[in-house]
Amino acid sequence: GLVLHLGHAGAPCPAGEGSWEDAASHVDDEWEDIEESQQPAHLNPPDDRNYLTVVDTGGVHFCNVQYCNCPGSEDSHLQLTMASLFLFPAMTKAPRTAFTFQVLDNFIRDNVECGTSAMNYYSKLQRVTSSVFPHLVPNRYRELLRVSRMWRLLKLLKWQGFHQQSPDPWAGELVLFCPACPQPGINVPDQDIALSDWRFARTFVMDSNLKAEHMLPKNAAEEVWLMDGNGFMVTSAPYKEYLTGTVNRIEKSDCNNHRAVNQANAQRNKLESTGIGGCACARHGCFVPHAMVDFQKGEHRQVNMDYALVHAMHHGLDPQQPVITFYDINCQYSKNL
Repeated sequence: GLVLHLGHAGAPCPAGEGSWEDAASHVDDEWEDIEESQQPAHLNPPDDRNYLTVVDTGGVHFCNVQYCNCPGSEDSHLQLTMASLFLFPAMTKAPRTAFTFQVLDNFIRDNVECGTSAMNYYSKLQRVTSSVFPHLVPNRYRELLRVSRMWRLLKLLKWQGFHQQSPDPWAGELVLFCPACPQPGINVPDQDIALSDWRFARTFVMDSNLKAEHMLPKNAAEEVWLMDGNGFMVTSAPYKEYLTGTVNRIEKSDCNNHRAVNQANAQRNKLESTGIGGCACARHGCFVPHAMVDFQKGEHRQVNMDYALVHAMHHGLDPQQPVITFYDINCQYSKNL
C-alpha cells in the first residue's frame, strides 16, 4: 500500500527503516476498540506496526509512515508537521495518531458557529468513515479534545505575531478589542487632544450569563491552563487571591423581584462557577480583553464585577477619559461603587 517517507522529499531514508519498538510500547491496550478479526476488512489497520491513524474531514484512515532515521534527524512529531503533509500529531513521543489541519479548522468552525461539541463532531466523522459500522471506527475523541485546544492556541499565537523567540504574551494580548472605541495611541493621537471631551468617553456595558455553569473538575491537579489570562478571562491565581482576601457583604435588594439579585446567593453544589460576567463596549458589543470573571454565588457578588470593571478600565484607557457604565442591576450595584 501507500507509504509516506519523511525527511527526503518523499524518497526512502538511506539510513533504512527505524525500529518501532519504542512506539509500540506507548500504545495502550485499552485503545484497541475491538479485536481485529471481528472488524470489517476496510476498518482493519495494516499489519505493519508503522501505520499512522489519520483523522480528516473525509473520515478516519490508516497510513503507513516511514520516518527519517539519519543522524541528527528531527523527532517523529516534528517530522510530521514539517513534511508539508499538514498533519498535527496527537502526542510528541512516538505519535500513532495525527489530525489534518483541515479537520481541526473545520471542527473549530462547527464548534463556534453551530455549537457542535467534540463528541458529536467525532461521531459524525465515524459515520463518514463507516455509516454501517460507526462504532468500529477507532475512537480518537479524547485526542481531538486535547489537540483542538492546542490548535486554537497556536492559531491565536500566529494571528497575534508570536513565534518561538517571542516573549510570553501579556494579559489579554491574544485577543482583540473594539477597533472603533477611542484608544489613545492606537486610533486617537495621544498629543494635543483633550481626552476629557465627551467624544472620547469609554462606554462599558456590564452583564453576565448565569447559565454558563462549570462543574468541579474530578482531578483539579491535572487541569492544564494553556492561555490563563491571555484571552478574555482574567488570570486565575490573582483573581482567586483577590476573592479570598475581599469581604463581600450580602445586601438585601430594594428592587421588586429582580431575579438576578434574588438568586444571587443560591448555593449550587458540584459547581466550580455559577456563571460568568464581564464588560464590553456599549457601542459595538466587543468584549474587553482580560475583563471576564466567573461567579461563585450568582451575579450579586459585587466584588466579582468590581474586579472585571477595574481590569476593563485598565485596557487602553487614559486617566483623563470619562467612563460611562451600563448595568441591568445598576440600581443596586452603583450604590457603593
